[in-house]
Amino acid sequence: MPKVTLINPDDTRTELEVAVGDSVMRAATAAGLDGIVGDCGGGLSCSTCHVVIVDDAYFAKAPEISPTEDQMLDFTAMDREPNSRLSCQLVMTDEMDGLVVRVADPQL
Repeated sequence: MPKVTLINPDDTRTELEVAVGDSVMRAATAAGLDGIVGDCGGGLSCSTCHVVIVDDAYFAKAPEISPTEDQMLDFTAMDREPNSRLSCQLVMTDEMDGLVVRVADPQL
């Protein structure tokens, strides 16, 4: 099963297994990870699951940013960065195994 490492705002790291087809946000909230709020439950309407992909190679492997996600990233509590994504839209594939993301601070 693919793994993702989430770097929390306090620089602690959490490694999670994420089933292919599941989002990073769902895995993080199911694990009770502080920092990924996911208020809308993955409906692409709140931007409270903002993460920054650490490695450019994984940014290219991630699903393409939809126009809606692109717009939502403009309204995150933490300023948008070039590799910003909403973790509800990071649906895991085998190719994304080893993904490392930094959890945005703040989310709200």
